[in-house]
Amino acid sequence: MRRWVIGALAAGLSWACGEDEGETPPPPPPEMSAWAWALPPGFPTPVVPDDNPMSAAKVELGRHLFYDIRLSGNGTQSCASCHEQARAFTDGRALAEGSTGAMHPRNAQTLANVVYNATLTWANPGLVELERQIVIPMFGDAPIELGIAGYEDEVLARFSADPLYGDLWAAAFPDATGGISYDGIVDAIACFLRTMMSGDSAYDRFVAGEPDVMSLSARRGMNLFFSERLECHHCHGGFNFTQSSTHEGQTFEERPFHNTGLYDIDGEGSYPLDNTGVFEITGEPADMGRFRAPTLRNVAVTAPYMHDGSVETLEEVLDIYAAGGRLVEDGPLAGDGRANPHKSGFVGGFLMSESERADLVAFLESLTDDGFLSDPRFADPFGE
Repeated sequence: MRRWVIGALAAGLSWACGEDEGETPPPPPPEMSAWAWALPPGFPTPVVPDDNPMSAAKVELGRHLFYDIRLSGNGTQSCASCHEQARAFTDGRALAEGSTGAMHPRNAQTLANVVYNATLTWANPGLVELERQIVIPMFGDAPIELGIAGYEDEVLARFSADPLYGDLWAAAFPDATGGISYDGIVDAIACFLRTMMSGDSAYDRFVAGEPDVMSLSARRGMNLFFSERLECHHCHGGFNFTQSSTHEGQTFEERPFHNTGLYDIDGEGSYPLDNTGVFEITGEPADMGRFRAPTLRNVAVTAPYMHDGSVETLEEVLDIYAAGGRLVEDGPLAGDGRANPHKSGFVGGFLMSESERADLVAFLESLTDDGFLSDPRFADPFGE
């Protein structure tokens, strides 16, 4: 039986899973191994761990759990509270808020195409499996998100007492014994998240041969985006508009993190103490302010932007990159990020006219997949 082991990190919680010594996990039953991906054109086959094969029954159980507020310690918040479908599974806040009102120091990331993410948080190079990452919002206390810690038995009892979950569980785990468990909850949610694929934007249809779906402005913006003058594609390239991607058949997996010059509080490259990026994991000075470049798919509906939600609009984001970083003129975070010694070489700044900025925004808006934002497969089952 798999077990979850809590380990302490300098900046929070990390979770690992292992096998009980001497046990060999049984092979999955046939219904669990039969799964056909409905991939958007040009998308590679995702990687799925051997000990959590995909199945329609697990996906459906995971969908219910994702939207169920009973998964929080105080019964007030679900995964979907911070990941709303209409916002590409973000929440519209600068900083995410947990079930007890505790504020997360970071902006809630989109879950679109999360199955392809090579790393799964803003700044932890070691979190590369959904099954490990999901446990953190469930049980973590720095900050409290779902806040299950201390309510473990009560939360399980809520689901065990509901006949709906008895049926869903039996279908998802037909050979399981011992009733509803956190291992199964985590596995089911991970399977559901892996189905959240977005690849039918106007841009995708344009690439597929429908020239009229993108405006001339968006096409000009596309050419700028992929140009060496602006260099956007170096961090936001590939089929998922992020270089931090993983999939089957990949010969080389990149897990890059970048300092984009948002801050330079002390003139020596410092970022705010609660948002130092990869540095809080490694302690290496060169990692100060380094964060993962998220996918740009559906970016027009995921404002505000950056790891701390400190930039409100796409226009402002583009202005920061054009300037080669951000100048914070006053307040406790004052400093010239343009001069940050740890800043990525891809954030050198560029000249951009007002019309070019409008074209770039039009291109970024063309990455919105309206079907994904309303797809009933990802919608709240309790609202049907």
